[in-house]
Amino acid sequence: MLFFLIVLLALAACAGGGDDPAVVVEKYLQAKVDSDADQIRALLCSEMEAVLERETRTFESVTGVELEDMSCQQNGESDVVRCTGRIVALYGTEETEFPLVSYRVVEEDGQWKWCGEAP
Repeated sequence: MLFFLIVLLALAACAGGGDDPAVVVEKYLQAKVDSDADQIRALLCSEMEAVLERETRTFESVTGVELEDMSCQQNGESDVVRCTGRIVALYGTEETEFPLVSYRVVEEDGQWKWCGEAP
């Protein structure tokens, strides 16, 4: 029983935020590109729960979408993670690029969570 509990806690930690805010943002952006509702839900801060469906469906109908040259770093000890790279989406025959920007993170229940774009 103890082994089962340890495995369950380890799996929950993998799905959630973790210790590195930059990694959380990278996981969140990948989940958004993949339209992975479960992963988005696990990484979304409580303040942003109302936009879960929008975040999940952003690229849902796009046939070709991928992250290119993504690199994220926490801005010092702040709650801001700055990312470089872009999301490239193919709409029909037209390719559209969305540059990655800075994102706000918050710590909730010991886990970092993505909480929207930073000003």
